[in-house]
Amino acid sequence: MEDEATALGGGEQWDLAKVGARWQQELERAQRYFKSWHDRCVKIEKIYLDQQSDQTSAAKRRFPMLWANTSVLQPAVYARVPQPVVQRRFKDAQPVARMASELVERNLSYMGDEADVDSIMRAVRDDFLLCARGTVWLRYEADFEPLDMGVQPSDPPANGGLPEGLPGGMGDNGGASPEVISDERVCIDYVHWSDFLHSPARRWKDVTWVARRVPMTDEEMEKRFGPNAMTSLQAQGAGSNKGSSQTERAENEGKTHVWEIWCKSENCTVWIADGAPVALEVSEPPLDLTHFWPCPRPAYGTMSTSSLIPVPDYVYYQQQCDEIDLLTKRVNKLTDQLRLKVFYPSGDGAISPAIEKAMRPENDTVMVPIPEWAAFTDKGGSKAIVTLPIDEVQKVIIACIQARKQLIEDVYQITGISDIVRGDTQASETATAQRIKSQWGSIRIRDRQSELARFARDIIRLAGEIICDQFQPETLMLVSGIKLPTMADKQQVQMQMQMAAQQAAARAQQMGQPAPPPPQMPPQLEQMMQQPTIDEVVQLLRNDSIRGFQIDIETDSTIEPDEDAEKQRRMEFVQMIGGFLQQAGAMAQQNPMLVPVMVETLLFAARGFRAGRQLESTLDQVGAQLSEAATAPKPPPEPPAEQMIKLKTAEVKAGAEQRKAELGVAQAEIEHRAVVEQARGEAAAQALQQFQAQQSAYQ
Repeated sequence: MEDEATALGGGEQWDLAKVGARWQQELERAQRYFKSWHDRCVKIEKIYLDQQSDQTSAAKRRFPMLWANTSVLQPAVYARVPQPVVQRRFKDAQPVARMASELVERNLSYMGDEADVDSIMRAVRDDFLLCARGTVWLRYEADFEPLDMGVQPSDPPANGGLPEGLPGGMGDNGGASPEVISDERVCIDYVHWSDFLHSPARRWKDVTWVARRVPMTDEEMEKRFGPNAMTSLQAQGAGSNKGSSQTERAENEGKTHVWEIWCKSENCTVWIADGAPVALEVSEPPLDLTHFWPCPRPAYGTMSTSSLIPVPDYVYYQQQCDEIDLLTKRVNKLTDQLRLKVFYPSGDGAISPAIEKAMRPENDTVMVPIPEWAAFTDKGGSKAIVTLPIDEVQKVIIACIQARKQLIEDVYQITGISDIVRGDTQASETATAQRIKSQWGSIRIRDRQSELARFARDIIRLAGEIICDQFQPETLMLVSGIKLPTMADKQQVQMQMQMAAQQAAARAQQMGQPAPPPPQMPPQLEQMMQQPTIDEVVQLLRNDSIRGFQIDIETDSTIEPDEDAEKQRRMEFVQMIGGFLQQAGAMAQQNPMLVPVMVETLLFAARGFRAGRQLESTLDQVGAQLSEAATAPKPPPEPPAEQMIKLKTAEVKAGAEQRKAELGVAQAEIEHRAVVEQARGEAAAQALQQFQAQQSAYQ
């Protein structure tokens, strides 16, 4: 900020003043482009929120049509958290790809709970229904901690400082101490419909930049852009938009509005305060995403092919709502006129006070004595009281209510909210008629359900791409709960087994025995060696990233499930499995070579059932075992019992003959040794005699 210039990684210099002036013009142009839609949405939001306030008088009462329609559509288009499903694009037998899919899916599931995707999707749903546009913003966050080098710090120098010539700090050349990632996460921020802008375009693929407005406190500004940022903004008098209403001014108190801009055409990100002539920061995008944007395509309502300016649904029945409000006010005014108004003669002594006492509103049952009863009856008794007729007022009220009911039906026809969606039906209708009405009633809102499901899928895809590209192996295993060996662990086990085999061979050689077979690996180590390593999984995620997988949410997982339909699907799956196994078992006994074909057919059928997705891996493992057992060579058939007895008898005889021959060989060997020993003894005796004879001759 000092020289109003910054440098990118490639050495390219950016003039922050020129960048700020240019992007202020771009933001103003986009705000003018969306101004009519923005003003319309402000009015619609006020109608939605303020319809129930200040309705004490009949002249100000309204019929909450917008709120009622929105409340009906809210659970119909989105009702529950989207469930991520990570699948291999091709169903090949690749253990590394399967394990990578499982890791990413578990991390996405944890991310959905940690980032509170449900509340974010509900806020997007409300913007989608009221203003016909909703969006979010994704970002990557990581926490760092100093790396423990395992070395105890030495005592400080006597002068309390560093040696001469070093500027300070730890490490080489006074650099900062090394740090490691202690925690990392994917953050999903809800963006209000008024805080999101993009370049004017007809299609989303033609958009060149997107921007969101972020309110930041002074501490956040100083932490993000340095201590000089707030001083510069205060001098420029920028970023202090407090809002037009009291609520907005209270929310924006002590905050600065900063625009975060991602420009695809220039491959850069720009941070600039609202109304500031100088940009705060220009840098390369912190995330390298496939489609560049850190946000999915917004969830759009009604749009034309000529622009990306949506049209809120309320516009199409606003006139009917105005007429409904007018009729509601009229009915309320006429209802106030439905009062009993009595006229009676005055100046008749005790008769007038008696009539007035009897007609008081607080008197439900009253007995009033009349002293001058003869005079009261002479004047006609009850005919002395004349009431104001209200029959005509009642007819007008009924006519207004009928007209308002017809207008409400017109609104339901415009919005597509059928009577079955609102829970209104007739007892005389059959179940088939109600089912047909339910099916046709949901057609009009099916596109809205699909749009929000697409939006949720795009969020999960972006989060999955960030996880694949950014998360460390330790984080992937910690979050997913899956412990995979490293390449070094496998190499260490192999070296240990080789050393054990070499030691066993050396001991056998010393004892003069043949080399023993290699030692058997323990079951736990054998299972570990069959698993893919985390290095292979991370290499696949880094290289293939999201392109090698199909990350999608389950069908209809964002709307309230139909329990009867889910039970029916499960029953169909169970019946299909039972019937198939019954037929395949008989065929497998006749022709075992068809078992692999039957297994693949069963898996093919199971993948078509959403209820069978949970059993797919189990069926795959069992099918592989069955196929291996069927294709394995069979042992020769066992002979009959009589032949078995003869074979056993022959084996016993052969064993006896063999033992007899061995005993004969041993006896012959013993006899041979005895003869040899006898010959040796005789030779020794002769030699002794000769020696003694020679000794006596010398004497």
